[in-house]
Parts: sequence; C-alpha cells; structure tokens
Amino acid sequence: MHVRQTVAAKPKLVQISTAYGQHKDGSAAIPRNKYVEVRPEKPTNKEEAIRPEFKTCKFTTEAIVSEGIDKGEIRKVCTEPTCPVHHPKPRSQKVEDDPKAKAREERQRREIAIANTTGIRTLAAIAEAVPVRLMRRDLLFVAERLASLLDESRLSIVARRYGIKKAKASDSLGKQFAAYLRRAEESVLGSVLVEITILYMSTRHNPAQVLNEAAAMYKVDTDAIASKVKQEFAAKEKAKKTAQPTTKAAKKAA
Repeated sequence: MHVRQTVAAKPKLVQISTAYGQHKDGSAAIPRNKYVEVRPEKPTNKEEAIRPEFKTCKFTTEAIVSEGIDKGEIRKVCTEPTCPVHHPKPRSQKVEDDPKAKAREERQRREIAIANTTGIRTLAAIAEAVPVRLMRRDLLFVAERLASLLDESRLSIVARRYGIKKAKASDSLGKQFAAYLRRAEESVLGSVLVEITILYMSTRHNPAQVLNEAAAMYKVDTDAIASKVKQEFAAKEKAKKTAQPTTKAAKKAA
C-alpha cells in the first residue's frame, strides 16, 4: 500500500527489486543485477573510495524498493548500463606501457625466430645430404610440378637459398624459380626436390614432425643446428645491448 501511494505521488520514481534475475511479468521493478545502488555513507578508506557504489554520477536517481527485502525503502541508484562511473569498460593496457608484457612478447618473438631459423637450417642440411639418384629430366619434371603447388611464402624459403629474388613486386617468383630449375645441375635438382617435398608435406601435416622425420632419414643433427642458432641469436642480442649505451652516450655528447 505504501509503495503504491509513493509511486502515485512520484510517478517518475524508479522502482527496483532486491532480487536478481529477469523481470517478472507485468512488473515495473528493475532486478538487482540491472542497477548499482549508491551507498549513502562516505567511504572509510582508499579502497572503498574507488569502488563504484561509493560514487555518484549524472544518472544517479532516487528509487523505491517495490519488490523483495526492505520493501518501501527509498534508495539512490544508477540504472544506466553505459555509465562510465558505475559500469566502466575494462581498460586494456597497451603492451608498451607494461614492461612485463613487453618482455614476454619479446621473448615469444625471439623463440619463434629461433624456431623458424632452426627449421630453415635443418631443411638446408637435409637438402645437402640428398644423393643423386634420378636422371636430370626426371628430377626436373617432379621438381617443377611440386614447386607449382607451393604458396609463395614457402617457395621463397627455397628460392632465397639459391639467390632467387623478385626484382619488383609484379614479378612472378614461380616463373623465376622454374627458369632456375631448367638451368640447374642434377645434384641441385635432387636437393631442391627434397626441400620442396618437405615444404609441401608441411602444408598437409604437422610441419615440425615432417621436418624431424626428414632429418632422421638424412641423419641431420637438429640439436646441433638448434644450439648454433641460439648462440647466434644470443651474440646478436649482446652486440645490440652493447651498441645501445654507446649510441645514448653519443647523443648526450651531441
């Protein structure tokens, strides 16, 4: 009775429920999970001071509990779902602002670079271990057709090893590579054939597994290659760190 009289006297008064969940059929009360109740008392410490329920906003309004516990009480609430004070969006911290995240990203990038370089070196070592078996025309026939099945990113891995590069963006790496194969010796064709076979198989199966199986077949020491790559990367990083203080000192002197 008291609630109906209060709402009748103040028709703009928001009606709220202390119960969570969906609206009841025909009910004007907003469920507890759809609003933030603004506490009337002042915060007692810094932790409370930053909590949304101790802050007011331009959407703060009076409401009456029309359903649930403490029925008839008048409270201050915010029912606006886009309110930046009571429903703030989580702030995504940029990687460059977080030293730990930046270091983690740099470490992941380094590990990927080491893995890629190790894979490429392993592929090259396998190719060098391939003996001459087939006649040149047979090797050329298979190599050309297998190469045509590779996407440009994989074909470029082999092409770079033989010094084949596009002079301009409009050039066709596939045509340049095919032309190189027609001029190549039998021993080179044999190596290329194994390389592009491994790369093609990596598009159908697990690349690491394909590479390891080929390495085992041609008795390539992948651990030694991986160790050497890590040493090279470590040396580059050391040289980079050594060069940084020198550059800073030069700038300061200037």
